[in-house]
Amino acid sequence: MSSPQSQLSVKNLFARDEVRQKFQSMLGKRATGFITSVLQIVSSNELLAEADPYSVYHSAAVAATLDLPLNNSLGFAYIVPYNLSVKDENGKYLKDKKCVAQFQMGYKGFIQLAQRTGMYQTLAAAPIFEGQIVEENPLTGFVFDFKAKKSDKVIGYASYFKLLNGFEKTFYLTVEELVKHGKEYSKTFQRGKGLWVDKFDSMALKTVIKLLLSKWAPLSVDIQKAIVLDQAIINNDDGTDFTYADNEPSEIEGDPEHERMLLMIDQAKTVDELDQLGEHIDKKQIEIFDAKRAQLKESDKLKPLTK
Repeated sequence: MSSPQSQLSVKNLFARDEVRQKFQSMLGKRATGFITSVLQIVSSNELLAEADPYSVYHSAAVAATLDLPLNNSLGFAYIVPYNLSVKDENGKYLKDKKCVAQFQMGYKGFIQLAQRTGMYQTLAAAPIFEGQIVEENPLTGFVFDFKAKKSDKVIGYASYFKLLNGFEKTFYLTVEELVKHGKEYSKTFQRGKGLWVDKFDSMALKTVIKLLLSKWAPLSVDIQKAIVLDQAIINNDDGTDFTYADNEPSEIEGDPEHERMLLMIDQAKTVDELDQLGEHIDKKQIEIFDAKRAQLKESDKLKPLTK
C-alpha cells in the first residue's frame, strides 16, 4: 500500500476492508483483538496519533507476521513514534520533521521467537548486581554467583542460552557499555528521551539477548527478521523495505553505499564470501552482518556430506 496525498487517520485506515482482511489472513480470529490493541496504543499516545498512518500499519503488520502481541504492558513488541527528517525536491533537509511509527522488539519477544524454534532448552537475561561476578574469562565467558549480591547497584546485564544439543553461551555488558551502545544507535537516547531513558532495564535486557542471539545462536527466519527490523521504520507490508530511523539521516536514508552493502550481505552465499565483506562494514550494518553469518553457518551444518 502507498500513502495517499490526503489526510487519513490511523482509525480510518484500519477500518478499511483490505486492511482488516490482511490481518485476518495473518492472525485469523485474533485479528479483531490485534487491531483493537493497535488502536488503543495509538489513542493513548499523542505523537502516534499524529504519525503517518501507513507507518503504523506497516509496523503492526510486521508484529502480526511475527505473531507478537502489541501491548506495551506485555513487552513483546512496540510501536513507537519517531520524528523523521524529510528532504525537499533538491535533496536538502527541511526544518519541519515528519512523525512516523517505528517498530521495536521487546526482550520477551526475542525469547518467545526462540522458544518457538524448539531448539532452545533455555534463554534468559538478567541484571547483574555488585558482587555477583565470580569470573571473567575471554574464552569461556562469565561466571556469576547470584547469591553473592553485595548491594542493589546494577553493574551490568547478562544473557544466556542453552540448546537442546548441549551448546551454551553467556554474554555480558556493563551498564557503561550499554549506555555507550544505546547512544551509538539511538539519537533519541542522546537527547535524553525515548525507551532507553523511560525503560532502560527492558532495553538493556533486549540488547544483551539480541546481541547474544545474533552472534552465537542458530537463527530461525523469524528471529533473523526480528533482529533486522528492530528499531526500523517499515515501508511496506512484508518488511522488505525499511530504514533505520535512529541513525543520522545523511548516513542512512538514500545512501547508495549503505544500500549496496546491505544488498551484498543479503546475497552472500557462503561464510567465506560474507567474511570478505567484514572489513568494509560499519556499525550500521554489523547486526545484519552477524545475523547473516549465523544463518550461513547453520545452513552449512545442515548440508549433507558428499563423498
